[in-house]
Amino acid sequence: MALEKAFLSKVSPASGARVPFLFNPSEYTVEKGNQFAEIGIPGLGSPLLQFVRGGSKTMKMDLFFDTYEQRKVDGKTYPAHSDVRELTDQVTDLMAIDAETHAPPVCLFTWGKPEEKGKAFTGVIESVSKKFTMFLSDGTPVRATLSVAFKEYVSDDLRSHPQHSTDHAKQYAVERGDTLCSIAAREYGDPAEWRRIADENRIDNPRELQPGQVLLLPATK
Repeated sequence: MALEKAFLSKVSPASGARVPFLFNPSEYTVEKGNQFAEIGIPGLGSPLLQFVRGGSKTMKMDLFFDTYEQRKVDGKTYPAHSDVRELTDQVTDLMAIDAETHAPPVCLFTWGKPEEKGKAFTGVIESVSKKFTMFLSDGTPVRATLSVAFKEYVSDDLRSHPQHSTDHAKQYAVERGDTLCSIAAREYGDPAEWRRIADENRIDNPRELQPGQVLLLPATK
């Protein structure tokens, strides 16, 4: 019996775009850590540990692609000796900056039924390393391995635990590294609310935030 195919799909911004895998990964690794601070106490042989925060889950896997022979993937046929980058680019394209959110899309890795624990992972692609291992005489690559690393994306926690009440307007001083999406996620629990802040402050280019700039954050309705 054939195994269920693994695939990636975009979940934010929602587009229905789906990237099937040519072959299922032979294995994948999921890691999660916590951060602790060491508090030195004079006279004690070891420092006290204080929990600081939880770390994001990460998932890593190697994906294999081969178009030396004819392949049929998700209803599309790739003829023998076709360029394998037609398949590998579908994965790396998921790292492109979205015009609406000004961030790479959030993806869902699914293998089997999403509701089954351990077979779905929501996150962003943190890095991709491509290794091409077979070429035609004209240099066209027909075999490749992608090492892909994902970082967990958790939005429900932000919505369940907002930083402060947003039922009234407030001011926010921009810090280095801030974006409208990160501010919206922190203050409203939803990065898609960046447009609300942009409209309130008449910001035409959301990329041009300056450290120290004071923004007015409108109240939620």
